[in-house]
Amino acid sequence: MQNTIRAVAAMAALFIGMMLPGQNLRAADNAPVFDVITISAAITPPIAEYVVRSIDEAAKSGAAGLIIRLDTPGGLDLAMRDIAKAILNAPLPVIVFVAPSGARAASAGVIITVAAHIAVMAPGTNIGAAHPVGLGIGGGMDKTMSTKVENDAVAYVQGIANKRGRNEAWVEKAVRKSESITAEEALRLKVIDFIATDLNRLIEQADGREVVLAEGKKILKTKGALLNEKMMGVRQKVLSALSDPNIAYILLLIGLAGLYFEFSNPGAILPGVIGGISLIMAFFAMQTLPVNYAGVALILFSIILFIAEIKVISNGILTIGGVVSLAIGSLMLFHAPDSSLRISWGVLIPAVSITSLFFIAVIAIALKAQLRPRQGGKEGMLGEEGVAVTDIHAEGKALIHGEHWNAISDVPVTRGTNIRVTHVENLKVKVEPIEK
Repeated sequence: MQNTIRAVAAMAALFIGMMLPGQNLRAADNAPVFDVITISAAITPPIAEYVVRSIDEAAKSGAAGLIIRLDTPGGLDLAMRDIAKAILNAPLPVIVFVAPSGARAASAGVIITVAAHIAVMAPGTNIGAAHPVGLGIGGGMDKTMSTKVENDAVAYVQGIANKRGRNEAWVEKAVRKSESITAEEALRLKVIDFIATDLNRLIEQADGREVVLAEGKKILKTKGALLNEKMMGVRQKVLSALSDPNIAYILLLIGLAGLYFEFSNPGAILPGVIGGISLIMAFFAMQTLPVNYAGVALILFSIILFIAEIKVISNGILTIGGVVSLAIGSLMLFHAPDSSLRISWGVLIPAVSITSLFFIAVIAIALKAQLRPRQGGKEGMLGEEGVAVTDIHAEGKALIHGEHWNAISDVPVTRGTNIRVTHVENLKVKVEPIEK
Protein backbone atom coordinates (compact mmCIF):
# COMPACT_ATOMS: atom_id res chain seq x y z
CA MET A 1 0.00 0.00 0.00
CA GLN A 2 2.83 2.39 0.90
CA ASN A 3 4.58 1.59 -2.40
CA THR A 4 1.40 2.45 -4.28
CA ILE A 5 1.05 5.78 -2.44
CA ARG A 6 4.68 6.63 -3.15
CA ALA A 7 4.26 5.79 -6.84
CA VAL A 8 1.15 7.98 -7.09
CA ALA A 9 2.96 10.84 -5.32
CA ALA A 10 5.95 10.52 -7.65
CA MET A 11 3.71 10.58 -10.71
CA ALA A 12 1.86 13.66 -9.38
CA ALA A 13 5.15 15.44 -8.75
CA LEU A 14 6.32 14.55 -12.26
CA PHE A 15 3.05 15.81 -13.76
CA ILE A 16 3.26 19.10 -11.85
CA GLY A 17 6.85 19.49 -12.98
CA MET A 18 5.83 18.99 -16.59
CA MET A 19 3.06 21.59 -16.23
CA LEU A 20 5.47 24.20 -14.82
CA PRO A 21 8.56 23.97 -17.02
CA GLY A 22 9.59 27.62 -16.54
CA GLN A 23 9.62 27.37 -12.72
CA ASN A 24 11.34 24.01 -12.86
CA LEU A 25 14.02 25.50 -15.09
CA ARG A 26 14.60 28.38 -12.72
CA ALA A 27 14.82 26.08 -9.75
CA ALA A 28 17.07 23.60 -11.50
CA ASP A 29 19.47 26.04 -13.11
CA ASN A 30 19.18 28.73 -10.42
CA ALA A 31 19.84 31.26 -13.21
CA PRO A 32 18.60 34.85 -12.98
CA VAL A 33 15.80 35.78 -15.36
CA PHE A 34 15.44 39.22 -16.93
CA ASP A 35 12.12 40.19 -18.50
CA VAL A 36 12.50 42.11 -21.77
CA ILE A 37 9.91 44.50 -23.23
CA THR A 38 10.12 46.65 -26.36
CA ILE A 39 8.92 50.25 -26.66
CA SER A 40 9.06 51.46 -30.25
CA ALA A 41 6.54 54.28 -30.35
CA ALA A 42 5.73 57.70 -28.94
CA ILE A 43 5.39 57.88 -25.16
CA THR A 44 1.64 58.03 -24.45
CA PRO A 45 -0.52 57.03 -21.45
CA PRO A 46 -1.11 53.46 -22.78
CA ILE A 47 2.67 53.02 -23.19
CA ALA A 48 3.23 54.35 -19.67
CA GLU A 49 0.63 51.92 -18.31
CA TYR A 50 2.37 49.06 -20.15
CA VAL A 51 5.79 49.90 -18.65
CA VAL A 52 4.43 50.34 -15.12
CA ARG A 53 2.56 47.04 -15.36
CA SER A 54 5.64 45.25 -16.73
CA ILE A 55 7.69 46.44 -13.74
CA ASP A 56 5.05 45.16 -11.32
CA GLU A 57 4.74 41.80 -13.11
CA ALA A 58 8.51 41.33 -13.23
CA ALA A 59 8.74 41.99 -9.48
CA LYS A 60 5.88 39.58 -8.67
CA SER A 61 7.31 36.82 -10.87
CA GLY A 62 10.67 36.97 -9.09
CA ALA A 63 12.62 38.23 -12.11
CA ALA A 64 16.11 39.56 -11.47
CA GLY A 65 15.34 42.70 -13.46
CA LEU A 66 13.54 44.31 -16.38
CA ILE A 67 15.16 45.40 -19.66
CA ILE A 68 13.33 48.07 -21.70
CA ARG A 69 14.43 48.06 -25.35
CA LEU A 70 13.69 51.68 -26.29
CA ASP A 71 13.25 53.53 -29.58
CA THR A 72 11.10 56.65 -29.26
CA PRO A 73 10.80 60.09 -30.88
CA GLY A 74 9.38 61.50 -27.64
CA GLY A 75 5.88 61.89 -26.33
CA LEU A 76 3.69 63.36 -23.63
CA ASP A 77 5.17 64.88 -20.48
CA LEU A 78 2.74 63.27 -18.02
CA ALA A 79 3.20 59.80 -19.53
CA MET A 80 6.98 60.20 -19.38
CA ARG A 81 6.84 61.22 -15.72
CA ASP A 82 4.73 58.15 -14.89
CA ILE A 83 7.38 55.92 -16.44
CA ALA A 84 10.27 57.74 -14.75
CA LYS A 85 8.52 57.57 -11.37
CA ALA A 86 7.91 53.83 -11.77
CA ILE A 87 11.57 53.21 -12.67
CA LEU A 88 12.92 55.34 -9.81
CA ASN A 89 10.77 53.47 -7.29
CA ALA A 90 11.08 50.01 -8.84
CA PRO A 91 11.83 47.15 -6.41
CA LEU A 92 14.11 45.53 -9.02
CA PRO A 93 16.79 46.82 -11.42
CA VAL A 94 15.46 48.41 -14.61
CA ILE A 95 17.82 48.58 -17.59
CA VAL A 96 17.00 50.88 -20.49
CA PHE A 97 18.64 49.78 -23.75
CA VAL A 98 18.38 52.24 -26.65
CA ALA A 99 18.41 49.78 -29.54
CA PRO A 100 18.72 48.54 -32.24
CA SER A 101 21.21 50.54 -34.31
CA GLY A 102 19.39 53.50 -35.82
CA ALA A 103 17.09 53.86 -32.80
CA ARG A 104 16.86 57.03 -30.71
CA ALA A 105 15.89 58.20 -27.26
CA ALA A 106 14.63 61.67 -28.09
CA SER A 107 12.66 64.12 -26.00
CA ALA A 108 10.82 62.08 -23.34
CA GLY A 109 13.16 59.16 -24.10
CA VAL A 110 16.07 61.13 -22.60
CA ILE A 111 14.47 61.33 -19.14
CA ILE A 112 13.43 57.65 -19.26
CA THR A 113 16.99 56.60 -20.16
CA VAL A 114 18.58 58.80 -17.49
CA ALA A 115 16.17 57.41 -14.87
CA ALA A 116 17.23 53.80 -15.51
CA HIS A 117 19.40 51.93 -13.00
CA ILE A 118 21.59 50.92 -15.95
CA ALA A 119 21.51 53.03 -19.14
CA VAL A 120 22.83 51.36 -22.29
CA MET A 121 22.92 52.32 -25.97
CA ALA A 122 23.64 50.34 -29.09
CA PRO A 123 26.20 51.64 -31.64
CA GLY A 124 24.59 53.93 -34.20
CA THR A 125 21.92 55.29 -31.84
CA ASN A 126 21.44 58.81 -30.47
CA ILE A 127 19.96 60.56 -27.46
CA GLY A 128 18.86 64.14 -26.80
CA ALA A 129 16.57 66.97 -27.94
CA ALA A 130 14.60 67.03 -24.69
CA HIS A 131 13.21 70.56 -24.83
CA PRO A 132 9.89 70.59 -22.91
CA VAL A 133 7.87 71.72 -25.97
CA GLY A 134 8.77 68.38 -27.53
CA LEU A 135 7.32 66.57 -24.52
CA GLY A 136 3.79 67.29 -25.67
CA ILE A 137 3.15 70.40 -23.61
CA GLY A 138 2.08 72.12 -26.79
CA GLY A 139 2.59 75.50 -28.36
CA GLY A 140 0.99 78.86 -27.80
CA MET A 141 2.74 79.62 -24.46
CA ASP A 142 3.93 83.13 -23.67
CA LYS A 143 7.57 83.76 -22.78
CA THR A 144 7.01 83.66 -19.00
CA MET A 145 5.12 80.36 -19.12
CA SER A 146 7.66 78.88 -21.52
CA THR A 147 10.50 79.81 -19.13
CA LYS A 148 8.64 78.26 -16.18
CA VAL A 149 8.05 75.01 -18.07
CA GLU A 150 11.66 74.87 -19.24
CA ASN A 151 13.06 75.49 -15.74
CA ASP A 152 10.75 72.85 -14.30
CA ALA A 153 11.94 70.30 -16.89
CA VAL A 154 15.60 71.16 -16.20
CA ALA A 155 15.16 70.76 -12.44
CA TYR A 156 13.31 67.48 -12.94
CA VAL A 157 15.88 65.85 -15.21
CA GLN A 158 18.85 67.18 -13.19
CA GLY A 159 17.37 65.68 -10.02
CA ILE A 160 17.10 62.31 -11.75
CA ALA A 161 20.61 62.59 -13.21
CA ASN A 162 22.02 63.44 -9.77
CA LYS A 163 20.30 60.44 -8.21
CA ARG A 164 21.75 58.14 -10.87
CA GLY A 165 25.19 59.79 -10.92
CA ARG A 166 24.90 60.93 -14.52
CA ASN A 167 26.05 64.13 -16.27
CA GLU A 168 23.80 66.94 -14.98
CA ALA A 169 25.39 69.58 -17.19
CA TRP A 170 24.64 67.67 -20.38
CA VAL A 171 21.02 66.86 -19.50
CA GLU A 172 20.47 70.57 -18.92
CA LYS A 173 21.79 71.27 -22.43
CA ALA A 174 19.49 68.56 -23.80
CA VAL A 175 16.53 70.42 -22.31
CA ARG A 176 17.50 74.05 -22.83
CA LYS A 177 19.31 73.75 -26.19
CA SER A 178 17.80 70.51 -27.53
CA GLU A 179 21.30 69.06 -27.80
CA SER A 180 21.57 65.54 -29.19
CA ILE A 181 24.59 63.20 -29.09
CA THR A 182 25.65 59.76 -30.34
CA ALA A 183 26.08 56.65 -28.22
CA GLU A 184 29.86 57.11 -28.14
CA GLU A 185 29.55 60.74 -26.99
CA ALA A 186 26.97 59.73 -24.39
CA LEU A 187 29.42 57.18 -22.95
CA ARG A 188 32.28 59.72 -22.91
CA LEU A 189 30.09 62.31 -21.17
CA LYS A 190 28.85 59.72 -18.63
CA VAL A 191 25.24 60.00 -19.74
CA ILE A 192 25.04 56.20 -20.10
CA ASP A 193 26.91 53.33 -18.43
CA PHE A 194 28.16 51.40 -21.46
CA ILE A 195 27.56 50.50 -25.11
CA ALA A 196 26.32 47.03 -26.13
CA THR A 197 25.69 45.60 -29.58
CA ASP A 198 22.88 43.29 -28.45
CA LEU A 199 21.12 41.89 -25.39
CA ASN A 200 23.67 39.12 -24.86
CA ARG A 201 26.54 41.62 -24.71
CA LEU A 202 24.44 43.81 -22.41
CA ILE A 203 23.96 40.92 -19.99
CA GLU A 204 27.69 40.16 -19.99
CA GLN A 205 28.72 43.77 -19.32
CA ALA A 206 26.07 44.36 -16.65
CA ASP A 207 27.43 41.55 -14.44
CA GLY A 208 28.89 42.84 -11.17
CA ARG A 209 27.63 46.42 -11.49
CA GLU A 210 26.16 48.12 -8.48
CA VAL A 211 22.67 49.64 -8.60
CA VAL A 212 20.71 51.54 -5.98
CA LEU A 213 17.15 50.32 -5.40
CA ALA A 214 14.51 51.74 -3.10
CA GLU A 215 15.59 49.33 -0.33
CA GLY A 216 19.33 49.83 -0.82
CA LYS A 217 22.33 48.89 -2.94
CA LYS A 218 22.46 45.69 -4.94
CA ILE A 219 25.15 43.99 -7.03
CA LEU A 220 23.85 42.72 -10.36
CA LYS A 221 24.52 39.04 -11.06
CA THR A 222 23.75 38.52 -14.70
CA LYS A 223 26.15 35.71 -15.60
CA GLY A 224 24.19 33.00 -17.42
CA ALA A 225 20.99 35.01 -17.12
CA LEU A 226 17.93 33.97 -19.11
CA LEU A 227 16.06 36.53 -21.22
CA ASN A 228 12.27 36.35 -21.07
CA GLU A 229 10.89 38.32 -24.03
CA LYS A 230 7.42 39.62 -23.15
CA MET A 231 5.03 40.77 -25.83
CA MET A 232 2.45 43.51 -25.42
CA GLY A 233 -1.02 42.11 -24.74
CA VAL A 234 -3.96 42.55 -27.08
CA ARG A 235 -5.53 45.21 -24.86
CA GLN A 236 -2.32 47.21 -24.69
CA LYS A 237 -1.80 46.89 -28.45
CA VAL A 238 -5.31 48.21 -29.12
CA LEU A 239 -4.89 51.12 -26.69
CA SER A 240 -1.46 51.93 -28.13
CA ALA A 241 -2.80 51.85 -31.69
CA LEU A 242 -5.70 54.15 -30.77
CA SER A 243 -3.18 56.62 -29.33
CA ASP A 244 -1.72 57.09 -32.80
CA PRO A 245 -2.97 60.52 -33.98
CA ASN A 246 -3.34 59.22 -37.54
CA ILE A 247 -5.69 56.43 -36.45
CA ALA A 248 -7.61 58.75 -34.12
CA TYR A 249 -8.11 61.20 -37.00
CA ILE A 250 -9.33 58.52 -39.41
CA LEU A 251 -11.73 57.17 -36.79
CA LEU A 252 -13.11 60.69 -36.29
CA LEU A 253 -13.79 61.11 -40.01
CA ILE A 254 -15.39 57.66 -40.28
CA GLY A 255 -17.58 58.42 -37.28
CA LEU A 256 -18.79 61.74 -38.68
CA ALA A 257 -19.47 60.20 -42.11
CA GLY A 258 -21.44 57.35 -40.48
CA LEU A 259 -23.61 59.71 -38.47
CA TYR A 260 -24.15 61.90 -41.54
CA PHE A 261 -25.54 58.91 -43.45
CA GLU A 262 -27.69 57.84 -40.49
CA PHE A 263 -29.25 61.30 -40.10
CA SER A 264 -29.73 61.64 -43.88
CA ASN A 265 -31.39 58.20 -44.11
CA PRO A 266 -33.00 57.42 -40.74
CA GLY A 267 -33.40 53.69 -40.18
CA ALA A 268 -30.29 52.64 -42.12
CA ILE A 269 -28.87 51.51 -38.73
CA LEU A 270 -25.48 50.17 -39.96
CA PRO A 271 -23.92 53.59 -40.75
CA GLY A 272 -25.08 54.87 -37.36
CA VAL A 273 -23.61 51.89 -35.51
CA ILE A 274 -20.26 52.14 -37.30
CA GLY A 275 -20.21 55.91 -36.88
CA GLY A 276 -21.02 55.73 -33.16
CA ILE A 277 -18.34 53.12 -32.43
CA SER A 278 -15.74 55.03 -34.45
CA LEU A 279 -16.53 58.31 -32.68
CA ILE A 280 -16.30 56.72 -29.22
CA MET A 281 -12.90 55.22 -30.05
CA ALA A 282 -11.75 58.54 -31.54
CA PHE A 283 -12.77 60.45 -28.41
CA PHE A 284 -10.98 57.88 -26.24
CA ALA A 285 -7.81 58.37 -28.29
CA MET A 286 -8.11 62.14 -27.99
CA GLN A 287 -8.01 61.83 -24.19
CA THR A 288 -4.43 60.58 -24.51
CA LEU A 289 -3.31 63.14 -27.13
CA PRO A 290 -2.71 66.91 -27.14
CA VAL A 291 -5.98 67.80 -28.90
CA ASN A 292 -6.81 71.30 -30.05
CA TYR A 293 -10.60 71.49 -29.72
CA ALA A 294 -10.77 74.38 -32.15
CA GLY A 295 -9.67 71.84 -34.76
CA VAL A 296 -12.46 69.47 -33.70
CA ALA A 297 -14.98 72.33 -33.93
CA LEU A 298 -13.81 73.23 -37.44
CA ILE A 299 -14.16 69.63 -38.62
CA LEU A 300 -17.69 69.44 -37.19
CA PHE A 301 -18.51 72.80 -38.81
CA SER A 302 -17.32 71.47 -42.18
CA ILE A 303 -19.84 68.60 -41.94
CA ILE A 304 -22.60 71.11 -41.12
CA LEU A 305 -21.66 73.15 -44.21
CA PHE A 306 -21.74 70.03 -46.41
CA ILE A 307 -25.23 69.17 -45.14
CA ALA A 308 -26.41 72.78 -45.59
CA GLU A 309 -25.33 72.71 -49.25
CA ILE A 310 -28.01 70.08 -49.91
CA LYS A 311 -30.72 72.17 -48.25
CA VAL A 312 -29.64 75.59 -49.52
CA ILE A 313 -28.40 76.04 -53.08
CA SER A 314 -25.38 78.33 -52.69
CA ASN A 315 -23.72 77.66 -56.05
CA GLY A 316 -20.87 75.82 -54.30
CA ILE A 317 -19.99 78.47 -51.70
CA LEU A 318 -20.98 76.25 -48.76
CA THR A 319 -19.09 73.30 -50.23
CA ILE A 320 -15.92 75.35 -50.65
CA GLY A 321 -16.30 76.58 -47.07
CA GLY A 322 -16.69 72.99 -45.89
CA VAL A 323 -13.51 71.85 -47.67
CA VAL A 324 -11.51 74.79 -46.27
CA SER A 325 -12.90 74.23 -42.76
CA LEU A 326 -12.07 70.51 -42.94
CA ALA A 327 -8.50 71.17 -44.11
CA ILE A 328 -7.77 73.82 -41.46
CA GLY A 329 -9.41 71.79 -38.70
CA SER A 330 -7.35 68.75 -39.65
CA LEU A 331 -4.14 70.78 -39.50
CA MET A 332 -5.05 72.19 -36.09
CA LEU A 333 -6.46 68.97 -34.59
CA PHE A 334 -3.32 67.78 -32.79
CA HIS A 335 -1.33 70.83 -31.73
CA ALA A 336 2.11 69.46 -30.86
CA PRO A 337 5.56 70.32 -32.24
CA ASP A 338 6.60 66.68 -31.87
CA SER A 339 5.98 65.01 -35.23
CA SER A 340 5.03 61.74 -33.52
CA LEU A 341 1.99 63.47 -32.02
CA ARG A 342 0.78 65.11 -35.23
CA ILE A 343 -1.11 63.77 -38.23
CA SER A 344 1.34 62.82 -40.94
CA TRP A 345 1.01 64.50 -44.33
CA GLY A 346 0.73 61.06 -45.91
CA VAL A 347 -2.54 60.57 -44.02
CA LEU A 348 -3.78 64.16 -43.86
CA ILE A 349 -3.76 65.00 -47.58
CA PRO A 350 -5.47 61.79 -48.83
CA ALA A 351 -8.00 61.87 -45.98
CA VAL A 352 -9.03 65.48 -46.60
CA SER A 353 -9.13 64.92 -50.37
CA ILE A 354 -11.17 61.72 -50.21
CA THR A 355 -13.57 63.10 -47.59
CA SER A 356 -14.10 66.32 -49.54
CA LEU A 357 -14.64 64.50 -52.85
CA PHE A 358 -17.00 62.09 -51.11
CA PHE A 359 -19.23 64.85 -49.75
CA ILE A 360 -19.03 66.82 -53.00
CA ALA A 361 -20.20 63.72 -54.91
CA VAL A 362 -23.05 63.14 -52.44
CA ILE A 363 -24.09 66.79 -52.72
CA ALA A 364 -23.95 66.67 -56.53
CA ILE A 365 -26.16 63.58 -56.63
CA ALA A 366 -28.65 65.15 -54.24
CA LEU A 367 -28.79 68.40 -56.21
CA LYS A 368 -29.14 66.53 -59.50
CA ALA A 369 -32.09 64.63 -58.06
CA GLN A 370 -33.69 67.87 -56.88
CA LEU A 371 -33.24 69.62 -60.23
CA ARG A 372 -34.32 66.66 -62.37
CA PRO A 373 -37.77 67.10 -64.03
CA ARG A 374 -40.57 65.28 -62.27
CA GLN A 375 -41.35 61.88 -63.70
CA GLY A 376 -44.94 61.61 -62.45
CA GLY A 377 -48.16 63.65 -62.29
CA LYS A 378 -49.07 66.51 -64.63
CA GLU A 379 -45.54 67.85 -64.75
CA GLY A 380 -44.19 64.44 -65.69
CA MET A 381 -46.51 64.22 -68.74
CA LEU A 382 -45.59 67.57 -70.25
CA GLY A 383 -43.41 67.18 -73.32
CA GLU A 384 -43.95 63.42 -73.58
CA GLU A 385 -44.42 62.00 -77.06
CA GLY A 386 -46.84 59.41 -78.40
CA VAL A 387 -49.00 58.36 -81.38
CA ALA A 388 -52.56 59.33 -82.35
CA VAL A 389 -54.67 56.17 -82.17
CA THR A 390 -57.66 57.92 -83.80
CA ASP A 391 -58.18 61.19 -85.54
CA ILE A 392 -57.93 63.93 -82.93
CA HIS A 393 -59.53 67.35 -82.91
CA ALA A 394 -62.37 68.07 -80.52
CA GLU A 395 -61.66 64.64 -79.09
CA GLY A 396 -59.79 61.45 -79.83
CA LYS A 397 -57.42 58.82 -78.45
CA ALA A 398 -53.63 58.89 -78.12
CA LEU A 399 -51.12 56.22 -77.04
CA ILE A 400 -48.55 57.65 -74.61
CA HIS A 401 -46.14 55.53 -72.52
CA GLY A 402 -48.15 52.42 -73.47
CA GLU A 403 -51.30 54.00 -72.07
CA HIS A 404 -54.43 55.17 -73.95
CA TRP A 405 -55.38 58.76 -73.12
CA ASN A 406 -58.36 60.91 -74.08
CA ALA A 407 -56.85 63.63 -76.24
CA ILE A 408 -57.82 66.97 -77.78
CA SER A 409 -56.00 69.25 -80.20
CA ASP A 410 -56.33 72.80 -81.50
CA VAL A 411 -55.56 71.55 -85.00
CA PRO A 412 -56.80 68.38 -86.67
CA VAL A 413 -54.46 65.38 -86.13
CA THR A 414 -54.86 62.34 -88.36
CA ARG A 415 -54.60 58.82 -87.09
CA GLY A 416 -51.01 57.49 -86.82
CA THR A 417 -49.44 60.94 -86.48
CA ASN A 418 -46.71 61.41 -83.87
CA ILE A 419 -47.89 63.82 -81.19
CA ARG A 420 -46.48 65.73 -78.18
CA VAL A 421 -48.30 66.54 -74.92
CA THR A 422 -48.62 70.28 -74.24
CA HIS A 423 -51.13 70.31 -71.38
CA VAL A 424 -52.87 67.93 -68.96
CA GLU A 425 -56.16 68.49 -67.22
CA ASN A 426 -58.73 66.13 -65.70
CA LEU A 427 -57.16 63.00 -67.17
CA LYS A 428 -57.30 64.53 -70.67
CA VAL A 429 -54.23 65.55 -72.58
CA LYS A 430 -53.87 68.34 -75.06
CA VAL A 431 -51.55 67.43 -77.88
CA GLU A 432 -49.95 68.85 -80.97
CA PRO A 433 -48.57 67.08 -84.03
CA ILE A 434 -44.82 66.65 -84.28
CA GLU A 435 -43.58 67.99 -87.56
CA LYS A 436 -41.07 65.77 -89.25
